[in-house]
Amino acid sequence: MKKLLIIEDDRALGDGLCMALRSPELELTLCHTLSAAGAALEKSAFDLLLLDVNLPDGSGLDLLRQVRRSGTTPVILLTANDMETDIVLGLESGADDYVTKPFSLAVLRARVNAQLRRPTVPQDTAAQRGAVEFDEFSFDFDRMEFRRGGRLVELSKTEQKLLRLLVENRGRTMSRSVLVDRIWTDGAEYVDENALSVTVKRLRDKLEETPSRPRWLKTVYGIGYTWVMTPRPSEP
Repeated sequence: MKKLLIIEDDRALGDGLCMALRSPELELTLCHTLSAAGAALEKSAFDLLLLDVNLPDGSGLDLLRQVRRSGTTPVILLTANDMETDIVLGLESGADDYVTKPFSLAVLRARVNAQLRRPTVPQDTAAQRGAVEFDEFSFDFDRMEFRRGGRLVELSKTEQKLLRLLVENRGRTMSRSVLVDRIWTDGAEYVDENALSVTVKRLRDKLEETPSRPRWLKTVYGIGYTWVMTPRPSEP
């Protein structure tokens, strides 16, 4: 059974979320404050957090950063429609997804189910050792060998850095600023904003069957990029 922790200070909304998400396969825990959520996390491990950003005893982003320091538990943020800053900060802090209020319960259920379906990645997996294989791709970052459909693809050092960041965080949106900081570590403040866009385009040209309609390396407009988990064949 999967375990979901909901942190929402609006008691009526919290109760509504529990009603909407309740199922025999899901154990729900509802907290209304950061302190209560912290106590719950100390007592038990959870498969997913549904986290309100604005809480009476602090910011949910502080809890998000704490969770990211200690593990990889998926986190979906609940944020107000007009709080774009919270969304960007949340994604940069490691949130896996976000839902803006007011939201459709059907959409929320779909987002929750999508995160719960994500495979748990052990710390000693091939990806941690530098190699990963899925679909038609085989990426060995230690040997610097990259294949698509069995064919070797030559990537520049910058393209390798970008690919590794996206693949090891696949399913999660990475902001442009975080990618720039992690790729150009020897002076990111002097990197032209267009450098990342150019690197993304070159990587798509080498790995996507139709670069103008990417299946894997997707743009999240206004935020950054994501390497999707399992794209549908017809997905633009």
